Amino acid sequence: MIAIINYGLGNLTSILNMCKRVGAEAVITSDEAEIRQAGKLILPGVGHFKKGMDNLHNFGLQALLNEVVLQEKKPVLGICLGAQLMTMHSEEGDVDGLQWINAQTIRFKQEQLQGLKVPHMGWSEIMIKDDNPLWHALPEEPRFYHVHSYHFLFRDLQNVSATVKYGYEFVTAFRAGNIYGTQFHPEKSHKFGMKVLENFTKLL
Repeated sequence: MIAIINYGLGNLTSILNMCKRVGAEAVITSDEAEIRQAGKLILPGVGHFKKGMDNLHNFGLQALLNEVVLQEKKPVLGICLGAQLMTMHSEEGDVDGLQWINAQTIRFKQEQLQGLKVPHMGWSEIMIKDDNPLWHALPEEPRFYHVHSYHFLFRDLQNVSATVKYGYEFVTAFRAGNIYGTQFHPEKSHKFGMKVLENFTKLL
């Protein structure tokens, strides 16, 4: 069972439908018992970083997620805002995140975008940097759908799984043990995203 965490933000139904398409049993939930019983977690999210952290707190989920992810080591996949919330701090709202991953969330550097507009929206080919199991048997020239105005900044590159270029190169996926994150939306990325979610569901 995969628990898709409902904290009031995110494209929950699309993720649920994609999980079902790859044969995974999944549920949208904020219920403590269901989250504890789940074998894996997906932390989605669309919207403002501070609102996301406030909602996790108000839904009573922050301490629970810290326990099941950091202590019980359940595999968790953060998507878009959900992955950003895993970082130490965000410039969006100037607020601390869950601090699961040693990275910051920063706004696009407009002066380096070569005239491109923010948000970064649309399909972009990623550059794979490691042997992350999420990349197993990906179709050639993997490209994924992005829509975001902020991105990850890693000082230490050991957890970087993939980068993408939009004006300049930045991190679009990471992994630290049982913690996985993608800036892109696998649930909106057709065969490429379907394979990523299928690989996540098969993690031991």
